[in-house]
Amino acid sequence: MGKISRRSVVAGAVGAAAVPVLGVGRAAASARPFRAGAFGEVAPRPNILVILGDDLGWADLSCYGSLHIRTPHLDGLAEGGVRFTDAYSAAAVCSPTRFALYTGRYPGRLPGGLEEPISQPNELHGIPPEHPTLASLLKQAGYTTAMYGKWHCGFLPWFSPTRSGWDTFFGNFGGALDYYSKMTGRGRDLYEGEVPVESLDYYTGTIADRAAEFVLGAREGPWLLNVNFTAPHWPWEAPGDQSVSEEITERLASGDLQALMHNDGGSLDTYREMVEAMDAGIGRILDALRESGGERDTFILFSSDNGGERWSYQWPLTGAKGGLNEGGIRVPNIIRWPARIQPRQVSDVPVITQDWTATILDLAEARPAAEYPLDGHSLTPYLLDGASAPQHDLFWRTKSARALRRGQWKFLRQGTAPGGLYDLSADPRENANLVQRRPEIAAQLSARWDEIDKDLLPYP
Repeated sequence: MGKISRRSVVAGAVGAAAVPVLGVGRAAASARPFRAGAFGEVAPRPNILVILGDDLGWADLSCYGSLHIRTPHLDGLAEGGVRFTDAYSAAAVCSPTRFALYTGRYPGRLPGGLEEPISQPNELHGIPPEHPTLASLLKQAGYTTAMYGKWHCGFLPWFSPTRSGWDTFFGNFGGALDYYSKMTGRGRDLYEGEVPVESLDYYTGTIADRAAEFVLGAREGPWLLNVNFTAPHWPWEAPGDQSVSEEITERLASGDLQALMHNDGGSLDTYREMVEAMDAGIGRILDALRESGGERDTFILFSSDNGGERWSYQWPLTGAKGGLNEGGIRVPNIIRWPARIQPRQVSDVPVITQDWTATILDLAEARPAAEYPLDGHSLTPYLLDGASAPQHDLFWRTKSARALRRGQWKFLRQGTAPGGLYDLSADPRENANLVQRRPEIAAQLSARWDEIDKDLLPYP
């Protein structure tokens, strides 16, 4: 390393800190509480672009307060639409949230949704091809459908995106893979449809480039495009980290099944570069959308499949991926639809993954299957017509924890410990347990949790 002066270190630190402070300042100055209103013409059914980050924490974007990471393209997406402050993933880990997004239902309605997450091929652990999905329902309504990136809803030979409504798929079936070699503990995990393929390019960039190609080639709408990044999920590899990839790949080949978890690697700077690479890829997709002429008539949703973990920034939340504290389930949510939704807005309405499924089906005029009723609530009347936001309870469970949010109140019980009650409007860190002061609310929320849970499959 070359010599670095104290002055350059201080200047760099000040510059890094200044960016998110200014970004949050601009957002605070220009963003306003969400309000639907007459805006633009009555638009046709929109194209649908759903972008998922993987293990991205609530505050890992500069528009959500990151002190270290610069995400100008996602910040711009938020400036052009609505940023949600109280948005949640359906689960605290990968697979169940994806089940909820694709089916619009609680993950516990299917055996595969009980896996936290799906880790091995099994004929029960996936979305059955006969079960309606976001893609199959939109396809019936005349949409072209495509998915690029991570599936994680079941393995071949039983499950696949192309068996569940997506016309096109390029990506990985499992939960994690090396960013360059695409290796896992079961071998290489990269497919075109259901055919294994090889690519040694950095995966985040490849997903973005393939998605951008789809957008440029799909000038005749409407279409649904799911873009599922593996970033910033481990292993901790940023663009250019081929030597790290080679080491992990060698360890996997030698039988070290823990290599992908990369517990002995990573850094804050590596994590920053991984998130910023995803943001740059999203920028290329948005550029393609603009070039295609479809920007105005495309509804975009950006989210994460669960909260962040090892290197993630969660402030002021506590907890992380895998747990039901706010840090494990509260995630960034941004939407944009220039034809119908005004820019520079922020909403504190609590929303959860399956609400977006119901909303998208509503926007696309796609009819849910009567025999598989949705558990989500459409936000379309709220977003477009000025109606009040849906008032419904948000429900979570893991094998060892339960949680339910109603308005400002959250009931949380972990393991065999007594349940806690928290006022999230005043205590997002969940440090002041109010169960003794408001036992009637705790009892109501606990009873409601039991009522929902009784209709779901039990954990094996």
